[in-house]
Amino acid sequence: MADSTFDIVSKVDHMEAENAVNQAQKEIAQRYDFKNVGASVEWSGEKLMLKASAEERVKAVLEVLEAKMIKRGITLRSLDAGDPYASGKEYRIEVDLKNGIGSDDAKKIAKIIRDEGPKSVKSQIQGDELRVSSKSRDDLQGVMALLKGKDLDVALQFVNFR
Repeated sequence: MADSTFDIVSKVDHMEAENAVNQAQKEIAQRYDFKNVGASVEWSGEKLMLKASAEERVKAVLEVLEAKMIKRGITLRSLDAGDPYASGKEYRIEVDLKNGIGSDDAKKIAKIIRDEGPKSVKSQIQGDELRVSSKSRDDLQGVMALLKGKDLDVALQFVNFR
């Protein structure tokens, strides 16, 4: 019998992120505490740029964005928010969306599978994802449960289970 496999990836659904940003923009436009502070959320290439006239206001904009991301099913582990910095008369925060598993995180996940997972399970790093294979589907599901129980720095999705 052939091996069963699945891939471990870390991706953000771009449409869901777009929807969350649109919802955050609507809330910022309507809320009274954001009037006349120049608060905004906008795409800047693949990053998000948050702007406001004061440091605490730009942090509040970040909180609104995070709440909308959570409602759309995007975990905060996928967001990499920088510190507020002054740019002219306004404060800005750059928020990066993490896509792909970095090599350090992939090695850490592979080590967890090797040390704590069933012995028949093998994992290999393929670019920015991890392929896990075994003869037993139950062992693969055990690995999924093991990784879900761990507190890792990246948001993991399990795809291509066959």
